[in-house]
Amino acid sequence: MTGPADGRDEPETVAPAAHAAETSAAAAEDSQPAQDPDPPEPDTDPDAAAEDAGAEEDFEGPRRRARREREERRIAQARAQAIEHNRREAKRRAFGRAEEAPAPGRRGVIRGLKVLMWSALFAVLAVGAGLLLYFTPIMSARATVITGLTAITEDEIRQAAAVPSGTPLLQINTDTVAERVASIRRVASVRVQREYPSTLRITVEERIPLVVKDYPDGPHLFDKDGVDFVTAPPPPGLPYIDTEAPGPNDPATQAALEVLTSLPPEVSGQVSRVEAPSVAAITLILFDGRKVVWGTTDRTQEKALKLAALLTQPGQTYDVSSPDLPTVK
Repeated sequence: MTGPADGRDEPETVAPAAHAAETSAAAAEDSQPAQDPDPPEPDTDPDAAAEDAGAEEDFEGPRRRARREREERRIAQARAQAIEHNRREAKRRAFGRAEEAPAPGRRGVIRGLKVLMWSALFAVLAVGAGLLLYFTPIMSARATVITGLTAITEDEIRQAAAVPSGTPLLQINTDTVAERVASIRRVASVRVQREYPSTLRITVEERIPLVVKDYPDGPHLFDKDGVDFVTAPPPPGLPYIDTEAPGPNDPATQAALEVLTSLPPEVSGQVSRVEAPSVAAITLILFDGRKVVWGTTDRTQEKALKLAALLTQPGQTYDVSSPDLPTVK
């Protein structure tokens, strides 16, 4: 459209359609609810959170807390083991050695081989030590100790033992040495012992005379077993035995010795002679001349007790052959 001829601008005229559109947009904006572009954030006060955590912890209880702490320790331990395993695995891989778990059967075989190896080693060491002690004078008999002697001298025992000084103890046969020492008639029993590192001990039990019997070559002493072990003067008060063939295998001798050993000391000290022509006719003769009729060895202990009581009564013959009816004449 062409303006007026004088060239002045006329006022701008707004089209009705455009004005209506602007009016509608403004109305639409007014009709929508107002929205805050920045919504408020939740309350994150640290002090309040700490108070809430403390309340929850107090509410947790000792048992639940203990389980939680055990679980935390288990998890920490598992994590540490995993870290250590990974570290070792990385180290093996770095050196070109991959981890291989040995089979159970192989592990058992290895353990068995180790046990066998150690056993063989100990056996070799034991054999070597034995050979060393057997053939060398490391533990040899440098001293011989002899005990239990009364009438026998140590020189007699040493000569009978015949053990050279310096002989290794393992080479000494103690049974053989004991047999040699027991060959001495006065020896009743003997015991030989090794005492390491360098001592040989010989313990002797001598025979003790119990009765004596006169022979043409002199009085012979017999012990409690009836062994004639020495010809020598008898000790004072030793009773004589009167049998045909005294000895360890003579029944009459054994019966007479059984009676003597059963007597109490106050009675046996009064016996001057024991007569035993047989096992059923044993008689005791006392130093004062009194006689004791003993009879057999039946009920010997009972007869010995009855005789001790009877001897307190006056008489010349005391008969205990029947202990139920002892008599004094």
